[in-house]
Amino acid sequence: MIDKIAPSIAQALASVQDGSTVLIGGFGTAGIPGELIDGLIAHGARDLTVVNNNAGNADQGLAALLKTGRVRKIICSFPRQVDSYVFDELYRSGKLELELVPQGNLAERIRAAGAGIGAFFCPTAAGTELAKGKETRQINGKTYVLEFPIYGDVALIKAEAGDRWGNLTYRMSARNFGPVMATAARHTVATVHEIRQLGELDPEAIVTPGIYVSKIVKIARVATQAGGFKKAA
Repeated sequence: MIDKIAPSIAQALASVQDGSTVLIGGFGTAGIPGELIDGLIAHGARDLTVVNNNAGNADQGLAALLKTGRVRKIICSFPRQVDSYVFDELYRSGKLELELVPQGNLAERIRAAGAGIGAFFCPTAAGTELAKGKETRQINGKTYVLEFPIYGDVALIKAEAGDRWGNLTYRMSARNFGPVMATAARHTVATVHEIRQLGELDPEAIVTPGIYVSKIVKIARVATQAGGFKKAA
């Protein structure tokens, strides 16, 4: 019987190894798998390459992971924002390597990994520092830059609901990079707020099929100050 439900985050992340490339979903704070990032910190894996759209906020979530000093390199499109002081300090001191990638290229390079595409030409970044050292080609009179896929050893994503086969649905903007990252990693772990019985998820609403998911872990919703509960972003 296929059952991808893990009893704990620690068990779901047990196979993560030092030197892994970790794809972490999220756009800003929307869809960030905070519980999985905390679990990765507790796990203790080192020398990591992290792929995310951003480079962390304040000293929580992804920024907390960077602060541990266990991340060797980050690949992202928007590393600096008003509260990205953890990244800023590490980068300026030479303790963290950065590969800056335009946002559309980042998504497409991850998608290409999941789709089995060996490389692709894209006009984004042509003629800029981001194209330095890369192969370029003139196609129909326009300059294109050769880009390569970004593969992950592990993907950490946040979903809304899932079943024991690993099928996932998302909530609004929390979807962002999650679906493409799930396809591009050897091992995908997702948190969900709801676990449904097989057949309860509308097949037309399943965004990430279970074939791309290794483990799912149920997490609680975040309590509000009024004592109620709110949906995750």
